[in-house]
This record gives sequence, C-alpha cells and structure tokens, in this order.
Amino acid sequence: MSLPQYSPAAERNSAPILERLHALLAPSGEALEIASGTGQHAACFAAALPGWRWQPSDWQEDAFDSIRAWAAQTGAGNVRAPVQLDVRAPHWPAQGPAFTQPFDLIYCANMLHIAPWACCAGLMQGAARHLAPNGRLVTYGPYLEDDVLTAPGNLAFDASLRERDPAWGLRRLQEVRHEAQRVGLELLQRHAMPANNLLLVFGRAP
Repeated sequence: MSLPQYSPAAERNSAPILERLHALLAPSGEALEIASGTGQHAACFAAALPGWRWQPSDWQEDAFDSIRAWAAQTGAGNVRAPVQLDVRAPHWPAQGPAFTQPFDLIYCANMLHIAPWACCAGLMQGAARHLAPNGRLVTYGPYLEDDVLTAPGNLAFDASLRERDPAWGLRRLQEVRHEAQRVGLELLQRHAMPANNLLLVFGRAP
C-alpha cells in the first residue's frame, strides 16, 4: 500500500474537532464524511469513536489510496471503503447504488471555501436527503461573519483563494445558513475553534 498523504492542518485540528464531536455525538452511529482528502480525519475520528462506522468520500478518486492507508495505519476497522461523491449531484455517491441507510452524522471540513458556491447548496440538499431525523451536519472551516471582525489572516487567505480561482473564497455564514434553511435545516450550534475557524452544527428544523 502506498504511503498516505499528509496535511499539517488536519494534524493540528483533529484534536479540537474530536473534542467537539465527543460532546455532540451518541456512543454509536453512522457517519458520512464529505471531501475526506488525505483521510487523516476519517482515521483519527473512527479510531477514537469505535461505536461509529465512518464512510469516507471524495470527489477525487486519487485520494482513495491515502484514505485507506491512514485507516490501516491507525488500525481503525470501522472505516468503510471510500466512495466517489460530488456534492452537487442529486445522487450520492457518484457510482453504484445510492445510500439507503440514513446517516446520524454528515461531516465536512475545509471544503466550502475551496469549491464553487454551488457546492454549498449541494451539501445542504444532500444532507437533507441523507440525514437521519435527529442527525447532524457538522461543517468546519473559516467563515466571514457580518457582526464579527474578520481576522487579518482570514482576509489574506480569502484573497489568496480568489486569486487562485475566482469561484473560491471564504463563505459568509449568513449565506450558508440561508442555503441550509432552504432545505429545512437550521444552525443549532456555532463553536469558535483555533486558528480563526468555526465548527457549525446543523439539524432539521422543528
């Protein structure tokens, strides 16, 4: 098996995110991770949450070897085989039969700002289709907030992203909330995280 890819950011933020997940989640459940990337989060969280079965996914199939390698390296036997998934598609995953079992958790870290805005709507629509009645959508990353001063580092990061691709950039939290509300989801929790990131928890509106 090839060596796994490594993300320093994923290494740094795994512990604070996991702390929030421990407080949020039941002892067991089914989790779907969107944009798993290197696979570090999938391996770390599945190993720390043995009652959960973790389904990694990514749009890029060339990430799959790294996802498998991290799971094998940590010995997390509750990580399913990764699947290809385009959040904008009406069918999840991209190939094979659609998911039939609802997910208690849909987790998506650091995707919205490095993807076209349409991916936000797709994420919310997919979550509305595939979340269990009391399931939670958890997103993590940097956001712009109308009533909160944006850190200089986040402003510089936003500018660099838009220079790389005009369709990228930090998303306004209010606009993300609007996309969630359009499909019957509401923001339940907002947690400030290290390095000027936020962890957001969405659930079905009453």
